Amino acid sequence: MNISVPRVGSMQYMAQDLCDRLGLGFVETPEYTERTVERGVAIAPEFVCFPMKVLLGSAIESLEAGADTLVTVAGYGACRFNYFAEIQRRILEREGYRFQIVVFDSPRDSLGDFYRNLRVVLRGSSVHFPGLVREMSLAVRKGWAYDEIGKRALAIRALEAEVGAVDAAIAECREILACARTRPQIEEAGKAIAERFDRVPVDEERPHIRVGITGEIMMSLEPYFNCDIERWLARNGAVIERSIYMSDLFTPRGRNPVSGRDDAEIGRVALPYLGHEIGGHGQINVAAAADYARRGFDAILHFFPFTCLPEIIAKMVFTRLAQDFDTPILSVSIDEQTGRAGLQTRLEALIDLAWSRHDRITQQKELDPLCCTKG
Repeated sequence: MNISVPRVGSMQYMAQDLCDRLGLGFVETPEYTERTVERGVAIAPEFVCFPMKVLLGSAIESLEAGADTLVTVAGYGACRFNYFAEIQRRILEREGYRFQIVVFDSPRDSLGDFYRNLRVVLRGSSVHFPGLVREMSLAVRKGWAYDEIGKRALAIRALEAEVGAVDAAIAECREILACARTRPQIEEAGKAIAERFDRVPVDEERPHIRVGITGEIMMSLEPYFNCDIERWLARNGAVIERSIYMSDLFTPRGRNPVSGRDDAEIGRVALPYLGHEIGGHGQINVAAAADYARRGFDAILHFFPFTCLPEIIAKMVFTRLAQDFDTPILSVSIDEQTGRAGLQTRLEALIDLAWSRHDRITQQKELDPLCCTKG
């Protein structure tokens, strides 16, 4: 069995670590390219979500690279991601590919289905169920540490005093984490990662703005689709926070240790703008945007695939949020027709607005130090 999983955030990292622990074959999904998108678009229904087209093209490349088992997850709520796996299977089989696909729902939704899918995957492993639970827990813990590296890099990249210092820290921290196998080793690696980033030289006095990134997970996490937005924003003086991390979504009971919020808190923060779950990551994104605005962020950036229902609902909510907090929010719709030049022009306009807002508030504070605490 040679397993492949979608390339989204830290999912590849956690899946490869787990396959190594279980003695299963793993095929790394090739990085996204224009060719990946073209191959998916050519065989996908015209009006299906853009991530579906991307995943189709990516699955073809994984199968051609030697994978024979596609492992993915299901969505929930009013989101077409629920149907992706079955549509993907039918289209790829129609195109002549032979493989098996294993689709995991959350164990909170159906523990029985989750266990049956595990048994399918475990046919190629000698690990029994108790050992599997332990190894899955360790793989997710490594995912937390992997995403923590990214989170720390976002917070200081715009302030690094030496060009390349953050990239060097990322590389060293990933090497440290790669050697960790047991829970104590992973915890020790987490401490070493924190210490390594504390040693990165930063210029605390450098003028900067704060920008929050939210949106559909593939569009907001994968650099190919968002023009490597994290590095671009850092070059333009933005300290960044991101609302969603892949390892959080694999954490039971919704504790979300990387982003720092649990599911119950997300529901509270989203009020009064959104009072219920809308599928996908819509509620998470509304909560994150409300939190960024209340904390005085200078701008919020929202990435979503064209026709994505939960994100379209979130976009409508953002209009009111932007008015209530006088915070610029840019929602960017992405599909196979998105032009990078046009996208960059819109991003530059958002950054200009963010810097203008930052300068205006800074001047107000200088004139009246109590202005931010009044009323």
